[in-house]
Amino acid sequence: MIDDDGDEMARDGEAVRVGLLVTCLVDVFRPSVGFAAARLLEEAGCEVIVPPQTCCGQPAYNSGDRASARDLARAMMDAFANVDHVVAPSGSCAGMAVRHYPELFADDPALSARARAFAAKTHELTSFLYDVLGVRAVDAAFARPVAYHDSCAGLRELGVREQPRALLRSVEGLTLAEMKDADVCCGFGGTFAVKYGDISDAIVSAKADCAQAACAGAGQGGDAGVLLAGDLGCLMNIAGKLARRGSNVEVRHVAEVLADMTQDPPIAGGADVPSR
Repeated sequence: MIDDDGDEMARDGEAVRVGLLVTCLVDVFRPSVGFAAARLLEEAGCEVIVPPQTCCGQPAYNSGDRASARDLARAMMDAFANVDHVVAPSGSCAGMAVRHYPELFADDPALSARARAFAAKTHELTSFLYDVLGVRAVDAAFARPVAYHDSCAGLRELGVREQPRALLRSVEGLTLAEMKDADVCCGFGGTFAVKYGDISDAIVSAKADCAQAACAGAGQGGDAGVLLAGDLGCLMNIAGKLARRGSNVEVRHVAEVLADMTQDPPIAGGADVPSR
């Protein structure tokens, strides 16, 4: 992996200690994303720490359960107390810590200071690589056409848009096609998809249309292409819709491509997905 100047890569000969916030969805459904994130960070010269951890508290927070969200946030801050940075392969979980932890503890001076400090050292994966470490290219090859979906939290809460695209352009053989409405919600939204299933299905149907059109337009020789994103919740939602349609567009997390770790089947690939 190549970077601009490596100023953040080491201090007095010591590697930057990065705590990997694996996320619940990655842990349970797609561990390969966590391994890919760890490889990218290690190749950038970081010492990667994976402390025992639990949920970031976002589902509780979004459901109005502030007490549980505070408990989970405190546990997260304790778990990552001894690292220089906290990095998540998820704009959603990183956004929860960066944007919402401080407000959760706004009425507690001591914990408010801790929450602000934790927020300041928390980053989404591609943003950390590009904006903090100055990485501009990765040692990976993926000779396929891809489209990129911008997750709502990563884009709107953290400003993650150009960083993953810039890194993808450095992947050998990869063709990046811009998808129509790439920055429009996929319809997942965590509990939103459960509470408002019909609305969610309509939104993800439109997203699947855009993904298929973008990949088809960029594909050559019958390659249906690959949809990438930085949030596993979005990816699972879109992959499920594409699989139910019988689409041959593949779906993967961006970290897997950037880390040159695409040996595992795509998300929902070969799965028996119920029709809807």
